[in-house]
Amino acid sequence: MNKVKRYEILTRLRDDNPHPETELEYSSPFELLVAVTLSAQATDVGVNKATRKLFPVANTPQQIIDLGLEGLRDYIKTIGLFNSKANNVYKMCHILVEQHNSIVPENREALEALPGVGRKTANVVLNTAFGWPTIAVDTHIDRVSNRTKFAMGKNVVEVEKKLEKVVPAEFKVDVHHWLILHGRYVCTARKPKCGSCLIEDLCEFKDKTE
Repeated sequence: MNKVKRYEILTRLRDDNPHPETELEYSSPFELLVAVTLSAQATDVGVNKATRKLFPVANTPQQIIDLGLEGLRDYIKTIGLFNSKANNVYKMCHILVEQHNSIVPENREALEALPGVGRKTANVVLNTAFGWPTIAVDTHIDRVSNRTKFAMGKNVVEVEKKLEKVVPAEFKVDVHHWLILHGRYVCTARKPKCGSCLIEDLCEFKDKTE
């Protein structure tokens, strides 16, 4: 795909949704960090249902520590892999209290050192909480980038690097949200909704649907 097509795709996505936001519900960097950690292999809808009950009771590292591991598990037991996620969040809270004065660090290395936080989660937090031009690549973004030929790669890291290279600076802060929403609602895994896609004429996917 050439530079002109990419620019037009991003322009249309921006015009359609000038201020995209994550569908995870949060009111602080810490709440976002917890929500993103819980969202691995789970839906945002499912995570939001759990955090709507958890955050009014415990939405700081110390409050979650005070809740205890069993207490935390009770709040998130509807989410897949809740046992390991509870362990990670509980350990994460201890590290935030002991090493970061209970503040979520605005630093990739420090974020990735937290239990349950990988590159994608760190990218989401840096982008969404702190406004960094990082591009977190999940399965939706990986699929859209490869299917449209916008930014092809054999794995999520390759796609991330390609996106960083080809996305102009003016779009970088928001491109993660545009692509994830596009993949979630339009360019879906089993049957993309090409007939109602606003970039269909620019997309280079060969097997388009009605």
